[in-house]
Amino acid sequence: MTTSNVDNDINNDEEIVLTEQTAEQWRRRRRELDTWVNRDKLGRLPKQTMMLDQVAVDAQLHKALTIFKEQQIQTEFSCAGVSILDEPEDHSLYAYITFLASEQTERFIALAKQQMKHRLLVVFEPGRKRYDLSSFLIGHNRSFCLQIEHCAELYKLEQG
Repeated sequence: MTTSNVDNDINNDEEIVLTEQTAEQWRRRRRELDTWVNRDKLGRLPKQTMMLDQVAVDAQLHKALTIFKEQQIQTEFSCAGVSILDEPEDHSLYAYITFLASEQTERFIALAKQQMKHRLLVVFEPGRKRYDLSSFLIGHNRSFCLQIEHCAELYKLEQG
């Protein structure tokens, strides 16, 4: 586990990385990010959303979010792709889901880590009692969404 302080919120909460990527994987990610930032970005498709309990969510995550709701795993935020400036409508960089901490969440995260291995980045924010799951690989948003959906389906099967 790696621990770092991040200045991304008012309380300057500590964030704990719960996945184990190698130093080379982190270097590769940095190179991918640099390449992504510097390349021309062409719009492919407009963002597609679906309603889930009167909230518009990304269509690519709808099924997984529905399963999480059924399994009483609370999510707080999700996006099938955000930009470097955290603008979800513009130029996808990575996909993520934020989960509130619970026993169910921790069981799901253990399963997702086992299934997705180095492709998953899991960060815990103790001050906010939440987990952020995102694609470790830059620009692999669709793959992340499909893998999270698969993990959600496996979790549901395991729970009976």
